[in-house]
Amino acid sequence: MDHFDALVVGGGINGAGIARDLAGRGWKVLLAEAQDLAAHTSSSSTKLIHGGLRYLEYYEFSLVRKALQEREVLLRSAPHIIWPLRFVMPHDPAMRPAWMIRIGLFLYDHLARRRVLPGSKGVKLRKSKLGEPLKPEFTRGFVYSDGWVDDARLVLLNALDARDKGAEVLTRSPVTAVQRSAEGWSARIATPQGERVVHARALVNAAGPWAESFLREVARPAQGEQLATKSLRLVKGSHIVVRRRFPHDHAYIFQNPDKRIIFAIPYEHEFTLIGTTDVELPDEALASQAKAQISHAEIDYLCAQASRYLAEPVRPADVVWSYAGVRPLLDDASGDPSAVTRDYLLETHTEGGAPLLSVWGGKITTFRKLAEDAADLIGQMLGERRKPWTAKASLPGGDLSAWIGTPRRPDRDFEQLQQAVFARHPYLSMPLLHRLCRAYGSRIARVLGASVRPDDLGQEVAPGLYEIELRYLMREEWACSAEDVLWRRSKLGLHYSEAERAAVAAWIAAHPCQ
Repeated sequence: MDHFDALVVGGGINGAGIARDLAGRGWKVLLAEAQDLAAHTSSSSTKLIHGGLRYLEYYEFSLVRKALQEREVLLRSAPHIIWPLRFVMPHDPAMRPAWMIRIGLFLYDHLARRRVLPGSKGVKLRKSKLGEPLKPEFTRGFVYSDGWVDDARLVLLNALDARDKGAEVLTRSPVTAVQRSAEGWSARIATPQGERVVHARALVNAAGPWAESFLREVARPAQGEQLATKSLRLVKGSHIVVRRRFPHDHAYIFQNPDKRIIFAIPYEHEFTLIGTTDVELPDEALASQAKAQISHAEIDYLCAQASRYLAEPVRPADVVWSYAGVRPLLDDASGDPSAVTRDYLLETHTEGGAPLLSVWGGKITTFRKLAEDAADLIGQMLGERRKPWTAKASLPGGDLSAWIGTPRRPDRDFEQLQQAVFARHPYLSMPLLHRLCRAYGSRIARVLGASVRPDDLGQEVAPGLYEIELRYLMREEWACSAEDVLWRRSKLGLHYSEAERAAVAAWIAAHPCQ
């Protein structure tokens, strides 16, 4: 039986982040994920690193400040997959008065220090390119800053860093049973190679939407003990993708009559991402590991709300792709799903047996801080407090110094990276160069290896996707299926035809992961 200091259950952003932090502090860690990394909620977000401007209305000042502080920490840690994004809020007097928005933006600018992101300002939409895609009745607006993230790759980079620091990462390996004792946790894991039994001194329940059911159905407490003491509200958030609706690089935030907001965001160069919804789900909705699906009503809602602002209406027939994820929000008795707190709670359990830590709630922007707090608590429960380290650390591919020298500004450093990579690999087309730099950052050398000419990339399995990259993804990034490659390791599936996606699937079937 293998022995670990901590078993982390769940390969979403919180589980991967906690495994990374624990491993970096020198503990022996095992991360077990039932499917692929970021297979559910953590690849289905709005893909923003943001403070949550609308949470100010619910007086969530602590949450907003914590998230605002994390924006630039994350920008510095992974400038290849995270970058600044400016947002335009057209002013609709029927929604919120201008003075309220100005106060909110003032707080947003000043609740945490900004070194990279510019502050907010007003804009006359009729005299700006930012107003051209909008209906003419929107004459004024406000512009502010947040950040964009490739959410699925953020999870992956945390898992890579955990592995680089000694953790073992198992994908497609559900934990089928865990038994608690005074000495630790005994766990059964159904790996692709067969059942594996491991022992861990501490257990971390980071199962996301399944955190509550994991404690009730998989974890076996001591007699008479109750491990599940919190309740989750499962709230589905859905998004639609349409062809590009505006040529500039700003995003929009639209206020809706129901007091919610939606975003319209430049996406994958050729598209616009619109979302999200808030639809409460019954507890039994996650009885299986099936992915959440957008409903026709949600598509209609997103189209209608975007069409209130955009001069060119958005119709259901325009939708080229959609996705949905289930947010595991901590039940705080709010009636409106939109008002449920996005903050997290870390619950410890030490009486009667080995340490247990359960993660309730959370949002992608605060994952690093959540992981740091979780590692502090694990150390406290194990009696081995060790120093935090992630606040100034880079994620894999995020340290660009080997390519560009001393990093200066995350947003400008990436441009230098592209120039340096092109100087070394001038045979790459500019679209391919940009995509590879965005995906892999300074790790691009691991992808391209010793290639010096186009032939070294191998067969072009689909447009812009070569064998050399597919082999890397399967060798180092746990990719085992076309879905892994086309929708989580990249978003190439959005650009490909059905035949091109099938070609990728056929290549992977002919070269199965080991």
